[in-house]
Amino acid sequence: MTDQKDLADRIVLVTGASRGIGYAAALEAARRGAHVVAVARTVGGLEELDDQIQTEGGSVTLVPLDLRDGDAIDRLGAAIFERWGHLDGLVANAGQLGVLSPVGHIKPDEFDKVMAINVTANYRLMRSLDLLLRKSDAGRAVFVSSSSARSARPFWGLYAASKAALDALVKSYAGEIAQSAMRVNIFYPGAVRTAMRAKAMPGENPETLPTPAEIAPRLVDMLTPALSENGRLFDMASGRFEDL
Repeated sequence: MTDQKDLADRIVLVTGASRGIGYAAALEAARRGAHVVAVARTVGGLEELDDQIQTEGGSVTLVPLDLRDGDAIDRLGAAIFERWGHLDGLVANAGQLGVLSPVGHIKPDEFDKVMAINVTANYRLMRSLDLLLRKSDAGRAVFVSSSSARSARPFWGLYAASKAALDALVKSYAGEIAQSAMRVNIFYPGAVRTAMRAKAMPGENPETLPTPAEIAPRLVDMLTPALSENGRLFDMASGRFEDL
């Protein structure tokens, strides 16, 4: 484990923790002293994460959960309250690319699936975890979004719209909690060597991209009590915070 323990004894929930950026963020948070609540649908990936965190001396609670199940998110919030009484950090990472298609060709069920994960699930997390984060001495929430929210390139309309909606939701939420000890921000990871990126850019050489482990430290930095930014986004492409 790393000597940097700026998350020691803090409770951090990570969604999409079974692979990619979520896996790397969960491992990084554990290395920095947090007890990680790892949420994902894929049990095998969660078990691999558990093995690695335990091997390195960290601690983790595995939560196999489909984020489209809002009632299950509510039950998770209740379970966290019963066990710890608060939540110190949230990395809302889980997301879906959906189809790259002309807007007029997107099937309604595909539209609904992407919005359910990229927008509605994050609203349900805010709703269920808000009080828990407020009970922390320095609650921190970071939502993984994308520069596609701004670029809205042709054929990327579904994904772009979902991330633009997420950005707007987070900006509003951040304003609402501005007078509290909480901080709520957005993280743009940029191009990263993930399965989602490979699906979106099948001809791209993945060796030219940073790995999730390389960007995870900057993401997890946004959970530290020392963070003062609120209602802003950190863009890995520029390496700095920007206004939403």
